[in-house]
Amino acid sequence: MVRRPRRKAEETREDILSTAETLFREQGIAKCSIADVAHALHMSPANIFKHFHSKAALADAICDRHINRMIGRFGTLDEVAPAPERLVIVVRKLMEAHLQDIKDNPYLFEMIFLMSEADLPSGRHYKELIEGLFIKLVRHGVESGIYKCRDIESTSRHVSAAFASVLHPVLLVKSDEAELHERCDGLAELVNAALQNPLAK
Repeated sequence: MVRRPRRKAEETREDILSTAETLFREQGIAKCSIADVAHALHMSPANIFKHFHSKAALADAICDRHINRMIGRFGTLDEVAPAPERLVIVVRKLMEAHLQDIKDNPYLFEMIFLMSEADLPSGRHYKELIEGLFIKLVRHGVESGIYKCRDIESTSRHVSAAFASVLHPVLLVKSDEAELHERCDGLAELVNAALQNPLAK
């Protein structure tokens, strides 16, 4: 009998993630078990648990992968526009990507919702990626002489927090889309005014 070559752990892990993501997208996290994932992969549940110690850990890894893909689309910041316009464009695109996710992948968005509520690594990673995005935006504005701030990283964290109501999964699910667009534009106007005209110390 010819033995199949042993697969690398990383390849098996990726197979588990891809299969589980497909099942979670189709059925929702609540209706899909580790046994369902194992069955689809023709392996034992014990093999899944070697790579992910719980269903929550598996869901967290799927959310993290999805978040990386989503934020990666905005990492280049290749918008040819002055800093104030660039801020509006990037925030609006990010919000619209989230809203599209709610429509196209409701079960996946449900997972991101649950992970953010549970303070798991994917939720913390999402926060770090968003803050990193705003650091790039604010730094570009400062370097082009439009924004005025002494501490770019600290200011960027405040800017990120200011946009939470149009970017946080929990708040997006509960809001009307037209209202979100209006709120996004209003927040961008306020943030741009603050970055261009800092309060006197």
